[in-house]
Amino acid sequence: MKKTRSLRLILGDQLSPDISSLDNISLAEDVVLMCEVKEEATYVPHHKQKLAFIFSAMRHFSADLQDNGINVDYTKLDDLNNTGSFSGEVKRALQRYKCHKIIVTESGEWRVLQMFKNWRKTFDVEVEIRPDTRFLCSIEQFKQWADSQKQLRMENFYRYMRKQTGWLMDNGKPLGGKWNYDNANRKALPKTISVPVRKPFEIDRIKQDVMDLVARRFPDNPGEIKPFNWAVSREQAQTVFKTFINTYLENFGQFQDAMKTDEDFLYHAVISPYINTGLLNPREVCEAVLKAGKKKSLPIETIEGFIRQVLGWREYVRGIYWLKMPEYVESNTFDANRPLPGFFWTADTDLFCLHQSIKASLNNAYAHHIQRLMIIGNFALLTGLTPEAVEEWYLSVYADAFEWVELPNTHGMVLYADEGLLASKPYAASGAYIHRMSDYCQHCDYNVKEKNGQNACPFNYLYWYFLDKNRGRLSQNQRLAMPYRTLTKMTKDKIKMVRKDANAFLSGLK
Repeated sequence: MKKTRSLRLILGDQLSPDISSLDNISLAEDVVLMCEVKEEATYVPHHKQKLAFIFSAMRHFSADLQDNGINVDYTKLDDLNNTGSFSGEVKRALQRYKCHKIIVTESGEWRVLQMFKNWRKTFDVEVEIRPDTRFLCSIEQFKQWADSQKQLRMENFYRYMRKQTGWLMDNGKPLGGKWNYDNANRKALPKTISVPVRKPFEIDRIKQDVMDLVARRFPDNPGEIKPFNWAVSREQAQTVFKTFINTYLENFGQFQDAMKTDEDFLYHAVISPYINTGLLNPREVCEAVLKAGKKKSLPIETIEGFIRQVLGWREYVRGIYWLKMPEYVESNTFDANRPLPGFFWTADTDLFCLHQSIKASLNNAYAHHIQRLMIIGNFALLTGLTPEAVEEWYLSVYADAFEWVELPNTHGMVLYADEGLLASKPYAASGAYIHRMSDYCQHCDYNVKEKNGQNACPFNYLYWYFLDKNRGRLSQNQRLAMPYRTLTKMTKDKIKMVRKDANAFLSGLK
């Protein structure tokens, strides 16, 4: 067999034709290795649709590469000789093709990157680890920014990135006079509005094969395999995004924090799985939204809200991850140690807001950011669920969840477990917030207007219990000054009732 210059490994979240590991590829000599391996498919119990989405997208991407003349060696999960690990499959491929070099793009997970770094010694070949150039801010650039900051706040990073890109800028100043229009993006959904229905894609042969594989190999994993409505190719992902631009973008900004019963997607783009796997590029989606905003004369708060999520938040959490790993996972601000309740895997809870949000997660391998943060995350924070278990759940359930993006969001934003490194305050809220932003409360057995007692919304007394329990850590936080003033004015009897109700609820949490 002719000697091959290099073996180029592509992971399931690197499905971009411009991925750096493909740069300067030799069509005559190089081999691209793609593999579905048990080790990665099982290190957490991934949602069935998440597995089917990634495997289907990988197989479509492999076919696209081959159509472009690239030699692809693809190992399916059920191939008889599959070793079940990246290292095992790389070893087999090196032997098959007599490669003298491995080329990879840096992974999105610290654990996998360490494995890459060990391959030089393991296989006695040259290993070239290239930067992932699909992001808008490199790891080194983020570190340089971080070194100049006293506090690593997303808002400051976002302003830095706005200046770097020139997006929504006017002669060095923010367009419209403000950097952030978040206050204009918190409207509840009117009762009369009707959200356009999303059209599913047809199930092609590759999808069906993968769905059958996942159903057969992972019967006990969370969620159901059907209905499967995910795009699995760049062309399909582009169709989803164009539909968002044409149909949903106009209302996205003002209603992006809203929630409604049995409306799992509302006006959200639902493109995070496609960006995070590489089917869409963050620069192209931001530039398309900016262009559409001008063409349609959309309100700046709509456009800025989208840009902030991608240019600001997404790039920021990635920077935090690589800046602080591997120690980042070890912190636990509130010494939270309560086990994850079983209903996180079934949605079988009489808290209607929690039922709706978990049900959406299990049905779709997706929930929008307010359901994740202010319903599921808020509950996990207030009840003191152990960070490790909550983080594993988020990583397992959501199709867009890869550790670089999931961990900072969950550990820092949701649970405030990183001592306030990422968030300036815990995102804790009582039932009043949920009532304001959704119609969930009107369907619930609990009464959101009641503060204590058997019929009271548990979020009400759990919120005050959380603040009371953590006075020593949080009472000096300026962003919590108002609720702590309220707590200080509470009578001893009132606080006693809060503690009694909270302890009774927590003792029954299983």
